[in-house]
Amino acid sequence: MTVNRISRYAFILAGVAMLSSCHIYKKFEMPDDKPVLAEYVEARDAAMDSASFGNMRWQDMFTDPMLADLIGRALVSNVNLQNAKLNVDMAHSQLKGARLSYLPSLTLAASGNKAYYDITGMRDMPWTYQVPLSASWEIDIFGKTLNTNRRAKAALLQSEAYEQAVRSQIIAGVANCYYTIAMIEKQLQITRETAKLWGQNVEIMKDFKEAGRVTEAAVVQSAANYYSIQASITDLEVALNQANNSMSLLLNVAPQSWGISPDAVFRLPGVVSAGVPMRELAARPDVRAAEQSVAVAYYATNQARAAFYPGITISATGGFTNSVGSMVINPANWFANLAGSLTAPLFARGQLISNLEVAKANQAVAMNNFENTLMNAAAEVSDAYLTLEKSAEKSELLSHQVAELEKSVEYTMELLSYNGSTSYLEVLTAQQTLLQAQLNKVNCDNTHARAAVSLYQALGGGR
Repeated sequence: MTVNRISRYAFILAGVAMLSSCHIYKKFEMPDDKPVLAEYVEARDAAMDSASFGNMRWQDMFTDPMLADLIGRALVSNVNLQNAKLNVDMAHSQLKGARLSYLPSLTLAASGNKAYYDITGMRDMPWTYQVPLSASWEIDIFGKTLNTNRRAKAALLQSEAYEQAVRSQIIAGVANCYYTIAMIEKQLQITRETAKLWGQNVEIMKDFKEAGRVTEAAVVQSAANYYSIQASITDLEVALNQANNSMSLLLNVAPQSWGISPDAVFRLPGVVSAGVPMRELAARPDVRAAEQSVAVAYYATNQARAAFYPGITISATGGFTNSVGSMVINPANWFANLAGSLTAPLFARGQLISNLEVAKANQAVAMNNFENTLMNAAAEVSDAYLTLEKSAEKSELLSHQVAELEKSVEYTMELLSYNGSTSYLEVLTAQQTLLQAQLNKVNCDNTHARAAVSLYQALGGGR
């Protein structure tokens, strides 16, 4: 076989290898083979609506001065956010390393030697030395370095999206904790005021008994009712302490009481449109992080494919030496050497095939996780919007209920006080029902505030 024929076969084999590896060079593109994925890709590439609810700055969303101050402090000191930022820094460093892998490696290894030999006596030989500089460069024909670089870039984008997701969680967490503390403070305020009235009722029932208008049973029932509400106060105090500690943890400070006003009420800034806008879901940091996770897995699969192809390395060595074979010359001379090598895997005991199969499976898992993240995001928006809408309706109904029950308590007490035409049991029932309605109203208002916060977060808010 002639040299020309060998060269021809070599070029043909190289061409086949290049054609079979073309997809290794492709950048990651999100598949759009499903309707929801096609809608996502279109929404992701569309211009962002700056006026949408999810794109509102958190300072415009939460205008309460104390809440804004707490959120600002949490964004500075929260440990989880600090760790997320460190992950971004590490991803930046890894990307720098991946980009520098295109460059050749350089090594300087100076050496010197001094020898003695004895033929007719000790004889001192001159110093011999070498100062070689070696360079090695792997030519990236089959995309190994390219995919390493792209994978590092996708990992960086994933880390940045995760940092934004953590930031959004912290903002929402502080806001939810703030309004939860306000709710418990309000419930404590209502319960303590009611306990004071019920304590007075015990004395009133005693007076009524002396006047023969009620029995001892009414006195005992009023006392039991009073102790019951006192016991509920202890539960609320425990809940308040836990909520304050949760706020302290978010701000990374020692446990303390935050003194949040019981009258702190959330007011929704503007009107929220119904529906699940895909454009805002596409902007959610957790969705973007999930997409970049698919990209990372895609480039890892390309790396596994590239491992099947040969690697071409060019090596060069040059330097300064005074040793030439068995001779020592002075002054020293320059020397240089240039070589090329091709290394191709022939048999790796199935490791390359195994790596590729694992990479493909990881890519499929990442894709499934992305679709699940997108569906969860849509469900969160739907749930938060409906909760926001229905809690507003419920709050208005509870306001009417509280107003009517206040009249009921007043009327039953008047009937008991003036003509005894009603029993204390009716008074007791009216008082307990009123207290429960008041607490429900406060809880419903908190549900409304938390739903607004959840909707803001679900739409990608927290920038």
